[in-house]
Amino acid sequence: MHELSLATAIVDTCVGRAAGDRVVRIRVEVGQLAAVLPDSLRFCFELAARGTTAEGAALEILETPGRAECQGCGGKLTLSSPQGRCACGGRLRITGGDALRIKDMEIA
Repeated sequence: MHELSLATAIVDTCVGRAAGDRVVRIRVEVGQLAAVLPDSLRFCFELAARGTTAEGAALEILETPGRAECQGCGGKLTLSSPQGRCACGGRLRITGGDALRIKDMEIA
């Protein structure tokens, strides 16, 4: 379950940036092609935040769609999985929705 490693990294980063202040909310963007299960990330976040200044913080996950461009016809597609195909049969190049990033956080 790599979500625990991701959650730990999110907590460590935000707690470090908060410099002792209490972390109230963290918003992360998770691409649909990032191979991250949002429910698992939420569960792991609660575990990772225990005993830190982020304990009890809300984790808000903004899911972003996968995007690709067809190398054959140049068409732009929205994907929910990396196995998508263009109608022309051309190969796809992923252009977005494959990352996880911390968007912002709220401290008190």
